[in-house]
Amino acid sequence: MTYEEFNATLELHVPPKGLPPLLEALWHDAKGDWHAAHEIAQSQEGTRAYDLLHAYLHRVEGDTWNAGYWYRRAGVSPSDQTLREEWAELVKKWL
Repeated sequence: MTYEEFNATLELHVPPKGLPPLLEALWHDAKGDWHAAHEIAQSQEGTRAYDLLHAYLHRVEGDTWNAGYWYRRAGVSPSDQTLREEWAELVKKWL
């Protein structure tokens, strides 16, 4: 699946079958369902990719302190990108 194809799935009412969990979380986030995305992030805490997702989601929520905690757990510096740019970067990373 390409980035463009992933974006096209945002027209659907449910995520496409077989979508990896990290991408499913970003799909839910793009559709405005932060809680569904957050549940996926919490499902594998301690895994760097999930901790990075968790950081991004707390940034979306506006909780910069908590986002910083999760960025540290993921072993990366907090993003200085816009939320839209970070979302796109994560989608491309996990495709």
